[in-house]
Amino acid sequence: MSVLIFVELEEGAIKKSSLEAIYYGSKVAEQTGTSVTALVLGEASADELTKAGRFGATKVLHAINARLNEANAMAYASAVAEAVQQEGTDVIVLAKSSLGDAVAARLAGKLKAGLAANVIELPETGTGFRVKRSIFTGKAFAVTELSAEKKILTIKKNTITPEETGASATVETFNPALNEADFALKITHTEKATGDILLPEADIVVSGGRGLKGPENWGLVEDLAKALHAATACSKPVSDLDWRPHHEHVGQTGIKISPNLYIACGISGAIQHLAGVNSSKVIVVINKDPEAPFFKSADYGIVGDLFDVLPRLTNAVKEL
Repeated sequence: MSVLIFVELEEGAIKKSSLEAIYYGSKVAEQTGTSVTALVLGEASADELTKAGRFGATKVLHAINARLNEANAMAYASAVAEAVQQEGTDVIVLAKSSLGDAVAARLAGKLKAGLAANVIELPETGTGFRVKRSIFTGKAFAVTELSAEKKILTIKKNTITPEETGASATVETFNPALNEADFALKITHTEKATGDILLPEADIVVSGGRGLKGPENWGLVEDLAKALHAATACSKPVSDLDWRPHHEHVGQTGIKISPNLYIACGISGAIQHLAGVNSSKVIVVINKDPEAPFFKSADYGIVGDLFDVLPRLTNAVKEL
């Protein structure tokens, strides 16, 4: 039961979520007594390919083709399917992401494979193949049994802590037969999120709502985020008012995140917002209204004026 990992790149570097997937795949391979192969599509440096080995891959297949530099779910799914056949793979692992979801769904159709999304633990393989998944936006768990010969798992972000194994991987060139039909959809423009730390990959997120009263006060959020080496986010009303760009909007209709720490500043905690953040491991809420709904979902709450609390909190972080 060999294991194949689909690796996502960001400007030629392996995403943190894919390192988690590689490490997860290596543990599945240990359970089943087999090897793990990482598949990298597009340009990546030798150092990045070596990194895949350090986090558990025994072999790296690298497809060096300029047409694969842009994320194309249809072409990627075809390439992964070809690698699965070449390697005799039974388990395919991807990071849970917008791209990972699109590739996994198409791949399941191509391979007639079973698919389990939002996986949070290693599978039980004693009798059958069962995985534990996060469902209902993190409010419940489900144990799903996959009976198909081919099994696809998408791993929820920040549920696996990757560790370097000190091992190395062999690197082989992979030349998938690209299907012109997969490129019928053309990517004409890509608008990427900006910032030192991208929101979907962040371990810590500091988020602001209408309690900040205006975009001119956003420096309070940015100062705390900088001190914590965190990403910044916002509630939907804030992005609707154009105080912050839409790609920072977290919630049911925005980005869904699962950082280790989520700090909500001046956000009431509407159910639509909670749907995007309640998978966070720890939630801290700062609000001057003690009746704010968000406090019911918080691990820690600070009742106070954020214009007083945030500068003091930022200074305390800097001192530490």
